Amino acid sequence: MSTRRSSGSSTAARVIAIIADIMAFILILWILMYLLDANRGNELVQFVHDSANWLAGWSYDLFTFDKAWARVVAGYGLAAVVYLFIGHAVAGRVRR
Repeated sequence: MSTRRSSGSSTAARVIAIIADIMAFILILWILMYLLDANRGNELVQFVHDSANWLAGWSYDLFTFDKAWARVVAGYGLAAVVYLFIGHAVAGRVRR
């Protein structure tokens, strides 16, 4: 029975870590698209931008750098780091 519980918690931990990775990936992808001046009329770029805005709603414009690219990197980058840190910390706790 403990093998099942361990296997279940291991699966749950993996799912939590994967979700955190996907969230961070979307945020980092938007940062790259922004820095590379991706075509905002493109549907994929718009989808990534909208998703990143939703994920980083709490951290975007947290910093007031003069340069727009610095605000994007700091705001979205902070959200990505927080999601990775918290997601993997929770996954580690679940795994135990």
